[in-house]
Amino acid sequence: MERPRLILVQGGRRNGAPAPAPCIGHAISSAIHAGFRIGRPVRIGQVDGNIVGYNIGHFGLFSGRDYPLLVRTRYGITKCSLSEVAAA
Repeated sequence: MERPRLILVQGGRRNGAPAPAPCIGHAISSAIHAGFRIGRPVRIGQVDGNIVGYNIGHFGLFSGRDYPLLVRTRYGITKCSLSEVAAA
């Protein structure tokens, strides 16, 4: 399986938004160490999907701290917690 190449885009915070909280980094690190890497096929209940990224949002109802995975399914992209997904 070919892994997607990641490109680093240099940027700045024009609006002065704070950096993502350290707990988000910890949640993403935990997901990676649990084997949930980009491109991995997963299942949410009975719906198949693939991990397409990580949620670094630090505000709102679905912050990266609680929902660190971005999963593409046939219904669209959703934010998921580690307890909601299983390896397919």
